[in-house]
Amino acid sequence: MTHPDQTLALFQLNQLRSSIDNMDSILIHTLAERFKLTQEVGKLKALHDMPPADKSRESEQIDRLKRLANESGLDPAFAEKIIAFIVAEVIRHHEQIRGREAE
Repeated sequence: MTHPDQTLALFQLNQLRSSIDNMDSILIHTLAERFKLTQEVGKLKALHDMPPADKSRESEQIDRLKRLANESGLDPAFAEKIIAFIVAEVIRHHEQIRGREAE
């Protein structure tokens, strides 16, 4: 037989997991929208012969997002790793777009 405290804990666990699932969905949808925008940036850069990477912009973004993370109680080093991964993927996409535009 399940102890009443354990039943309550399982209920709370399921509620928390449901909220986490919702947040994961939001993250994926938000990333998809972000990448749609960066695809447009990549097309614009390719069209106007601009480099795929912009180190100044990347540095500004990392600093801004680390500040936001800190204000939100998220480890800034973790935020930096996440944005660095996203930026690397964006640059890879921009290079692919540039390659397609050159054909």
